[in-house]
Amino acid sequence: MNIFRLAADLLHLGSIFILIARLRQTKSCAGISLKTQGLYVLVFATRYLDMLTSFVSAYNTLMKLFFLASSGYIVFMMMSPLKPTYDKALDTLRIEYLIAGAAVFALLFPHKYTVLEVLWSFSIYLEAVAIMPQLLQMKRTGEADNITSHYVFALGGYRALYIVNWIYRYYTEDSYSDYIAWIAGVVQTVLYGDFFYIYFTRILKGKTFKLPV
Repeated sequence: MNIFRLAADLLHLGSIFILIARLRQTKSCAGISLKTQGLYVLVFATRYLDMLTSFVSAYNTLMKLFFLASSGYIVFMMMSPLKPTYDKALDTLRIEYLIAGAAVFALLFPHKYTVLEVLWSFSIYLEAVAIMPQLLQMKRTGEADNITSHYVFALGGYRALYIVNWIYRYYTEDSYSDYIAWIAGVVQTVLYGDFFYIYFTRILKGKTFKLPV
């Protein structure tokens, strides 16, 4: 654990709290992609199966349980009490292609050829593109409320901080390498490029978040 990893984890936690607070306070999931949230459930479910076979630390286990429970809770809220506010017509990205692509990459380029490692690799590849339905929905509407913008920023910021964490570990730890996570993490961060630019040039200046339609 280092300061960059801790900051990234806290930002990831913050993104979840922001989204849950937004859903509960507004009683609406308008502007939130159910497909992205569903993909995160799949990401965490396939990545954290190692809890059944190994124990790293209490911190590690609690974080995994939180992400599993919170992602499931968000999907439940969007599919049950807040379902009338969900606009399926705006959430149109074909996620089966994202899932299939991640599965192919996991089979061709896994960390190791074991069930758990292939599933872990699948979760890494899938997380890299899981935000795409949300970004596409924001692109289609051309705007987003500020709370949703803060949520997406925190989610992208957490991954960007993980890149800093990897660089730090590469230079401070012997024989540290994780090419699958590195490549997927860079791809994921690049996907946020336009969003980050507009966030810094508009939201942080007190303006409304708007994307070109």
